[in-house]
Amino acid sequence: MILLPALFAVMFLGMQAALFYHARTVAIAAAQEGARAAGTEQGHEADGVGAANDFLAEAGGDDVLTGTSTTAKRTATTATVTVTGFSLSVIPGWKVRISQSATVPIERLTAPSAAGTP
Repeated sequence: MILLPALFAVMFLGMQAALFYHARTVAIAAAQEGARAAGTEQGHEADGVGAANDFLAEAGGDDVLTGTSTTAKRTATTATVTVTGFSLSVIPGWKVRISQSATVPIERLTAPSAAGTP
């Protein structure tokens, strides 16, 4: 009888750890997808947010990560997308906040160098 509560505690902690790591993996993958979309030559911040949100929806939406928010920032050289949300919890009253960011360089077309020609 004494081992049963300990067994349940280990089982719930293991499940909680799995839910946390899965949600974190989905959040970083969505941020990377959004950053790639925002970092294209003609990309915009809205493209990054849209791509990240589409990825989250396809990956399970609220069944994986709840209360999500996605932000994007594009500068002259980089595009950054941040995905924030909460992991599902099997422990009542415990909410684990997850925030993942991804940054990529902005794509640019460059002209071939004329070095070496007289």
